[in-house]
Amino acid sequence: MLYHVALRTAGVAVALFLAGCTSNVYRDVYPTLSDGLYDSEFPYRGCSKQLEEISETVNMLSCIAYYRTYTFLPEERVTRSAVTPELLKSKEPSSVYVNSTASGTLTTLQYEDRHLLMITCAHVVDFEDTVVEYHISMDRRQTIYVKSIAVKEKQSNYAAIMPEGGELDLLAVDRAADIAILGKKFDIEPAARFPVFKYPFGKARELEWGTFVYLFGYPSGYKMATKGIVSSPNKDKRGTFMVDAMFSRGFSGGIVLAIRDGIPNFELVGMIKLVSAHSSYVLIPEKDSGDTVFDPAVPYTGEIYVERRTEVESGITQAVPVESIRDFFRAQESMLLSKGYTLSPMLKGE
Repeated sequence: MLYHVALRTAGVAVALFLAGCTSNVYRDVYPTLSDGLYDSEFPYRGCSKQLEEISETVNMLSCIAYYRTYTFLPEERVTRSAVTPELLKSKEPSSVYVNSTASGTLTTLQYEDRHLLMITCAHVVDFEDTVVEYHISMDRRQTIYVKSIAVKEKQSNYAAIMPEGGELDLLAVDRAADIAILGKKFDIEPAARFPVFKYPFGKARELEWGTFVYLFGYPSGYKMATKGIVSSPNKDKRGTFMVDAMFSRGFSGGIVLAIRDGIPNFELVGMIKLVSAHSSYVLIPEKDSGDTVFDPAVPYTGEIYVERRTEVESGITQAVPVESIRDFFRAQESMLLSKGYTLSPMLKGE
Protein backbone atom coordinates (compact mmCIF):
# COMPACT_ATOMS: atom_id res chain seq x y z
CA MET A 1 0.00 0.00 0.00
CA LEU A 2 2.77 2.41 0.90
CA TYR A 3 4.47 1.41 -2.36
CA HIS A 4 1.45 2.49 -4.46
CA VAL A 5 1.16 5.79 -2.61
CA ALA A 6 4.81 6.45 -3.25
CA LEU A 7 4.35 5.75 -6.98
CA ARG A 8 1.36 8.10 -7.17
CA THR A 9 3.29 10.83 -5.38
CA ALA A 10 6.24 10.40 -7.69
CA GLY A 11 3.92 10.51 -10.74
CA VAL A 12 2.38 13.79 -9.63
CA ALA A 13 5.83 15.27 -9.07
CA VAL A 14 6.97 14.19 -12.55
CA ALA A 15 3.83 15.65 -14.15
CA LEU A 16 4.32 18.97 -12.38
CA PHE A 17 7.98 18.99 -13.38
CA LEU A 18 7.13 18.33 -17.08
CA ALA A 19 4.40 21.00 -17.06
CA GLY A 20 6.86 23.50 -15.68
CA CYS A 21 9.44 22.55 -18.30
CA THR A 22 6.87 22.85 -21.10
CA SER A 23 5.89 26.31 -19.95
CA ASN A 24 9.51 27.40 -19.78
CA VAL A 25 10.28 25.95 -23.20
CA TYR A 26 7.21 27.67 -24.68
CA ARG A 27 8.37 31.02 -23.33
CA ASP A 28 11.90 30.41 -24.59
CA VAL A 29 10.87 29.34 -28.09
CA TYR A 30 8.05 31.86 -28.58
CA PRO A 31 9.07 34.85 -26.45
CA THR A 32 7.45 37.43 -28.76
CA LEU A 33 3.94 36.03 -29.15
CA SER A 34 2.50 38.46 -26.62
CA ASP A 35 4.68 41.53 -27.13
CA GLY A 36 2.08 43.47 -29.15
CA LEU A 37 4.38 43.66 -32.19
CA TYR A 38 4.13 42.07 -35.63
CA ASP A 39 5.69 38.60 -35.68
CA SER A 40 8.99 38.01 -37.42
CA GLU A 41 8.97 34.22 -37.00
CA PHE A 42 7.17 31.61 -39.09
CA PRO A 43 3.69 30.88 -37.61
CA TYR A 44 4.02 28.46 -34.68
CA ARG A 45 0.89 26.52 -35.68
CA GLY A 46 -1.15 25.77 -38.78
CA CYS A 47 -3.36 28.43 -40.31
CA SER A 48 -4.59 26.78 -43.51
CA LYS A 49 -8.24 27.35 -42.64
CA GLN A 50 -7.74 31.08 -42.18
CA LEU A 51 -5.64 31.36 -45.33
CA GLU A 52 -8.33 29.59 -47.34
CA GLU A 53 -10.96 32.00 -46.03
CA ILE A 54 -8.80 34.97 -46.97
CA SER A 55 -8.13 33.54 -50.43
CA GLU A 56 -11.87 33.46 -51.15
CA THR A 57 -11.99 37.26 -50.88
CA VAL A 58 -9.27 37.64 -53.54
CA ASN A 59 -10.25 37.59 -57.21
CA MET A 60 -8.72 38.04 -60.64
CA LEU A 61 -9.42 41.34 -62.37
CA SER A 62 -9.41 41.60 -66.17
CA CYS A 63 -9.56 44.99 -67.88
CA ILE A 64 -9.88 45.94 -71.52
CA ALA A 65 -9.88 49.41 -73.06
CA TYR A 66 -11.21 50.03 -76.58
CA TYR A 67 -9.53 52.69 -78.71
CA ARG A 68 -10.40 54.25 -82.05
CA THR A 69 -7.14 54.91 -83.87
CA TYR A 70 -6.58 57.59 -86.52
CA THR A 71 -3.44 57.56 -88.69
CA PHE A 72 -1.59 60.32 -90.54
CA LEU A 73 0.97 60.10 -93.35
CA PRO A 74 4.39 61.78 -92.96
CA GLU A 75 3.65 64.19 -95.80
CA GLU A 76 0.55 65.46 -94.00
CA ARG A 77 2.86 66.98 -91.35
CA VAL A 78 0.15 67.03 -88.68
CA THR A 79 1.28 68.32 -85.28
CA ARG A 80 -0.41 67.51 -81.99
CA SER A 81 -1.90 71.01 -81.71
CA ALA A 82 -3.44 70.63 -85.16
CA VAL A 83 -5.47 67.58 -84.15
CA THR A 84 -9.05 68.80 -83.73
CA PRO A 85 -12.40 66.99 -83.46
CA GLU A 86 -13.14 68.10 -87.01
CA LEU A 87 -9.88 66.59 -88.29
CA LEU A 88 -10.54 63.30 -86.52
CA LYS A 89 -14.06 63.18 -87.93
CA SER A 90 -12.66 63.52 -91.44
CA LYS A 91 -10.37 60.57 -90.72
CA GLU A 92 -13.12 58.28 -89.43
CA PRO A 93 -13.52 56.28 -92.68
CA SER A 94 -9.91 55.07 -92.41
CA SER A 95 -9.83 54.69 -88.61
CA VAL A 96 -9.51 51.31 -86.96
CA TYR A 97 -10.37 49.88 -83.55
CA VAL A 98 -7.71 48.42 -81.26
CA ASN A 99 -7.77 47.38 -77.64
CA SER A 100 -5.41 47.27 -74.70
CA THR A 101 -5.67 44.73 -71.89
CA ALA A 102 -4.41 44.34 -68.34
CA SER A 103 -4.97 41.95 -65.45
CA GLY A 104 -4.39 42.13 -61.74
CA THR A 105 -5.73 41.17 -58.34
CA LEU A 106 -8.90 42.43 -56.70
CA THR A 107 -9.98 42.09 -53.06
CA THR A 108 -13.54 42.36 -51.73
CA LEU A 109 -13.59 44.67 -48.70
CA GLN A 110 -17.31 45.22 -48.24
CA TYR A 111 -20.72 43.95 -49.36
CA GLU A 112 -23.71 45.64 -47.81
CA ASP A 113 -27.26 46.34 -49.01
CA ARG A 114 -26.50 45.13 -52.58
CA HIS A 115 -23.44 47.39 -52.81
CA LEU A 116 -20.07 45.73 -53.45
CA LEU A 117 -16.73 47.50 -52.78
CA MET A 118 -13.38 46.15 -53.99
CA ILE A 119 -9.82 47.43 -54.21
CA THR A 120 -6.85 47.04 -56.56
CA CYS A 121 -3.89 49.03 -57.89
CA ALA A 122 -4.58 52.07 -60.04
CA HIS A 123 -2.12 51.10 -62.76
CA VAL A 124 -4.15 47.95 -63.50
CA VAL A 125 -7.30 49.90 -64.42
CA ASP A 126 -6.00 53.36 -65.32
CA PHE A 127 -5.72 53.36 -69.12
CA GLU A 128 -4.75 56.59 -70.89
CA ASP A 129 -7.59 58.48 -72.54
CA THR A 130 -5.44 59.40 -75.53
CA VAL A 131 -2.31 57.72 -76.90
CA VAL A 132 -0.19 59.60 -79.45
CA GLU A 133 2.57 58.11 -81.60
CA TYR A 134 4.94 60.29 -83.65
CA HIS A 135 6.75 59.71 -86.93
CA ILE A 136 10.45 58.83 -86.80
CA SER A 137 12.94 60.66 -89.04
CA MET A 138 15.61 59.03 -91.21
CA ASP A 139 18.19 59.50 -88.44
CA ARG A 140 15.89 57.58 -86.03
CA ARG A 141 14.77 60.63 -84.07
CA GLN A 142 11.23 61.34 -83.05
CA THR A 143 9.63 64.18 -85.00
CA ILE A 144 6.83 66.54 -83.98
CA TYR A 145 4.47 65.06 -86.57
CA VAL A 146 1.72 62.71 -85.46
CA LYS A 147 1.75 59.18 -86.88
CA SER A 148 -1.34 57.97 -85.04
CA ILE A 149 -3.66 59.04 -82.27
CA ALA A 150 -5.80 56.57 -80.34
CA VAL A 151 -8.82 57.80 -78.38
CA LYS A 152 -10.35 55.59 -75.69
CA GLU A 153 -14.08 55.10 -76.26
CA LYS A 154 -14.89 52.44 -73.67
CA GLN A 155 -13.39 50.44 -70.82
CA SER A 156 -14.62 47.23 -69.21
CA ASN A 157 -13.54 45.76 -65.88
CA TYR A 158 -14.43 42.14 -65.17
CA ALA A 159 -14.06 39.88 -62.14
CA ALA A 160 -14.78 36.16 -62.16
CA ILE A 161 -16.83 36.52 -58.98
CA MET A 162 -19.40 38.72 -60.72
CA PRO A 163 -22.67 36.98 -61.66
CA GLU A 164 -23.41 36.55 -65.35
CA GLY A 165 -20.13 38.15 -66.39
CA GLY A 166 -21.17 41.52 -65.00
CA GLU A 167 -18.83 44.50 -65.13
CA LEU A 168 -17.47 46.50 -62.24
CA ASP A 169 -17.64 50.29 -62.05
CA LEU A 170 -14.41 52.23 -61.59
CA LEU A 171 -15.36 54.51 -58.69
CA ALA A 172 -12.14 56.30 -57.78
CA VAL A 173 -8.45 56.34 -58.70
CA ASP A 174 -5.39 57.75 -56.94
CA ARG A 175 -2.53 57.57 -59.44
CA ALA A 176 0.08 58.87 -57.02
CA ALA A 177 -0.71 56.30 -54.33
CA ASP A 178 -1.55 53.62 -56.96
CA ILE A 179 -4.94 52.76 -55.47
CA ALA A 180 -8.27 52.20 -57.21
CA ILE A 181 -11.72 51.50 -55.80
CA LEU A 182 -14.19 49.47 -57.85
CA GLY A 183 -17.77 48.65 -57.05
CA LYS A 184 -21.10 47.34 -58.20
CA LYS A 185 -24.66 48.19 -57.26
CA PHE A 186 -27.09 45.34 -57.85
CA ASP A 187 -30.73 46.04 -58.64
CA ILE A 188 -31.75 42.77 -57.00
CA GLU A 189 -29.96 40.56 -54.49
CA PRO A 190 -27.69 38.26 -56.54
CA ALA A 191 -27.60 34.54 -55.91
CA ALA A 192 -23.79 34.61 -55.88
CA ARG A 193 -21.99 34.73 -52.55
CA PHE A 194 -19.41 37.48 -51.97
CA PRO A 195 -16.85 36.50 -49.29
CA VAL A 196 -15.59 39.67 -47.63
CA PHE A 197 -12.18 40.30 -46.09
CA LYS A 198 -12.94 40.37 -42.36
CA TYR A 199 -9.58 40.98 -40.72
CA PRO A 200 -8.70 44.45 -39.40
CA PHE A 201 -6.61 47.10 -41.10
CA GLY A 202 -3.21 47.17 -39.41
CA LYS A 203 -0.41 49.75 -39.28
CA ALA A 204 2.32 49.48 -41.89
CA ARG A 205 4.37 52.04 -39.96
CA GLU A 206 4.78 49.43 -37.21
CA LEU A 207 6.37 46.84 -39.51
CA GLU A 208 9.99 46.05 -38.75
CA TRP A 209 12.97 44.55 -40.54
CA GLY A 210 12.22 40.85 -40.96
CA THR A 211 8.48 40.99 -40.19
CA PHE A 212 6.86 37.86 -41.63
CA VAL A 213 4.02 38.46 -44.13
CA TYR A 214 1.62 36.49 -46.33
CA LEU A 215 0.69 37.71 -49.83
CA PHE A 216 -2.32 36.77 -51.96
CA GLY A 217 -2.72 37.40 -55.67
CA TYR A 218 -3.26 36.12 -59.21
CA PRO A 219 0.19 35.84 -60.84
CA SER A 220 -0.20 34.73 -64.47
CA GLY A 221 -3.88 34.05 -63.82
CA TYR A 222 -3.38 31.56 -60.98
CA LYS A 223 -4.65 32.25 -57.46
CA MET A 224 -1.70 31.88 -55.12
CA ALA A 225 -0.58 32.56 -51.57
CA THR A 226 3.09 33.14 -50.85
CA LYS A 227 5.21 34.44 -48.01
CA GLY A 228 8.01 36.93 -47.52
CA ILE A 229 9.76 39.17 -45.07
CA VAL A 230 9.71 42.94 -44.87
CA SER A 231 12.64 45.17 -45.79
CA SER A 232 13.04 48.95 -45.62
CA PRO A 233 9.99 49.39 -43.37
CA ASN A 234 8.48 52.89 -43.28
CA LYS A 235 11.22 54.08 -45.64
CA ASP A 236 9.33 57.23 -46.65
CA LYS A 237 7.76 57.92 -43.21
CA ARG A 238 4.34 57.09 -44.73
CA GLY A 239 4.52 53.36 -44.10
CA THR A 240 5.84 52.25 -47.50
CA PHE A 241 7.80 49.00 -47.35
CA MET A 242 9.33 46.28 -49.51
CA VAL A 243 8.97 42.50 -49.51
CA ASP A 244 11.32 39.81 -50.80
CA ALA A 245 8.46 37.71 -52.23
CA MET A 246 8.52 36.60 -55.87
CA PHE A 247 6.36 38.70 -58.19
CA SER A 248 4.75 37.87 -61.54
CA ARG A 249 2.42 39.74 -63.87
CA GLY A 250 -1.09 39.76 -62.42
CA PHE A 251 0.02 40.07 -58.78
CA SER A 252 -0.55 43.84 -58.75
CA GLY A 253 -3.29 44.66 -56.26
CA GLY A 254 -2.62 41.57 -54.14
CA ILE A 255 -2.96 42.03 -50.39
CA VAL A 256 -0.18 41.79 -47.79
CA LEU A 257 -0.97 40.42 -44.31
CA ALA A 258 1.12 40.51 -41.17
CA ILE A 259 0.49 38.60 -37.93
CA ARG A 260 0.39 40.30 -34.54
CA ASP A 261 1.03 37.97 -31.58
CA GLY A 262 0.40 34.70 -33.36
CA ILE A 263 -2.27 32.96 -35.42
CA PRO A 264 -5.07 33.89 -36.15
CA ASN A 265 -4.31 37.58 -35.58
CA PHE A 266 -3.92 38.60 -39.24
CA GLU A 267 -3.92 42.28 -40.18
CA LEU A 268 -3.97 43.95 -43.59
CA VAL A 269 -0.78 46.01 -43.83
CA GLY A 270 -0.58 46.79 -47.54
CA MET A 271 -1.14 45.97 -51.17
CA ILE A 272 1.39 44.75 -53.73
CA LYS A 273 2.20 47.55 -56.15
CA LEU A 274 5.05 46.69 -58.46
CA VAL A 275 8.30 44.82 -58.90
CA SER A 276 11.65 46.40 -59.62
CA ALA A 277 12.84 45.97 -63.20
CA HIS A 278 15.20 47.49 -65.71
CA SER A 279 14.95 47.87 -69.47
CA SER A 280 17.58 47.64 -72.19
CA TYR A 281 17.72 47.67 -75.98
CA VAL A 282 19.14 44.64 -77.74
CA LEU A 283 19.84 43.70 -81.36
CA ILE A 284 17.77 40.80 -82.64
CA PRO A 285 17.67 38.95 -85.97
CA GLU A 286 14.82 39.24 -88.45
CA LYS A 287 11.57 38.04 -86.93
CA ASP A 288 10.18 34.91 -88.46
CA SER A 289 6.86 33.18 -87.97
CA GLY A 290 8.57 29.79 -87.97
CA ASP A 291 11.01 28.20 -85.55
CA THR A 292 14.15 29.57 -87.17
CA VAL A 293 17.44 28.06 -85.95
CA PHE A 294 20.64 30.11 -86.25
CA ASP A 295 24.06 28.46 -86.52
CA PRO A 296 26.55 30.43 -84.37
CA ALA A 297 29.37 29.22 -86.65
CA VAL A 298 27.78 30.86 -89.72
CA PRO A 299 27.81 34.69 -89.95
CA TYR A 300 24.31 36.14 -89.89
CA THR A 301 23.51 38.23 -92.98
CA GLY A 302 19.80 39.01 -92.50
CA GLU A 303 18.07 42.14 -91.26
CA ILE A 304 18.79 43.34 -87.72
CA TYR A 305 16.20 44.98 -85.49
CA VAL A 306 16.27 46.77 -82.17
CA GLU A 307 14.00 45.43 -79.42
CA ARG A 308 13.35 46.76 -75.94
CA ARG A 309 13.45 44.09 -73.26
CA THR A 310 12.47 44.39 -69.62
CA GLU A 311 14.14 42.21 -67.03
CA VAL A 312 12.40 41.70 -63.71
CA GLU A 313 14.54 41.93 -60.58
CA SER A 314 12.97 39.04 -58.70
CA GLY A 315 12.55 39.29 -54.97
CA ILE A 316 12.25 43.11 -54.82
CA THR A 317 8.55 43.92 -54.49
CA GLN A 318 7.15 47.27 -53.39
CA ALA A 319 3.91 47.69 -51.47
CA VAL A 320 1.28 50.37 -50.90
CA PRO A 321 0.92 50.89 -47.11
CA VAL A 322 -2.48 50.27 -45.56
CA GLU A 323 -2.46 53.83 -44.18
CA SER A 324 -2.69 55.15 -47.76
CA ILE A 325 -5.61 52.81 -48.49
CA ARG A 326 -7.49 53.96 -45.40
CA ASP A 327 -6.82 57.64 -46.17
CA PHE A 328 -8.08 57.19 -49.73
CA PHE A 329 -11.36 55.67 -48.56
CA ARG A 330 -11.83 58.55 -46.13
CA ALA A 331 -11.18 61.10 -48.88
CA GLN A 332 -13.73 59.39 -51.14
CA GLU A 333 -16.40 58.89 -48.48
CA SER A 334 -18.66 61.75 -49.65
CA MET A 335 -18.51 60.58 -53.26
CA LEU A 336 -19.23 56.98 -52.27
CA LEU A 337 -22.14 58.04 -50.08
CA SER A 338 -23.64 59.93 -53.02
CA LYS A 339 -23.57 56.66 -55.00
CA GLY A 340 -25.21 54.69 -52.20
CA TYR A 341 -22.07 53.13 -50.66
CA THR A 342 -21.83 53.33 -46.87
CA LEU A 343 -18.29 52.73 -45.57
CA SER A 344 -17.83 50.22 -42.78
CA PRO A 345 -16.00 51.34 -39.61
CA MET A 346 -12.97 49.34 -40.78
CA LEU A 347 -12.65 51.31 -44.02
CA LYS A 348 -13.00 54.58 -42.14
CA GLY A 349 -10.44 53.54 -39.56
CA GLU A 350 -12.83 53.74 -36.60
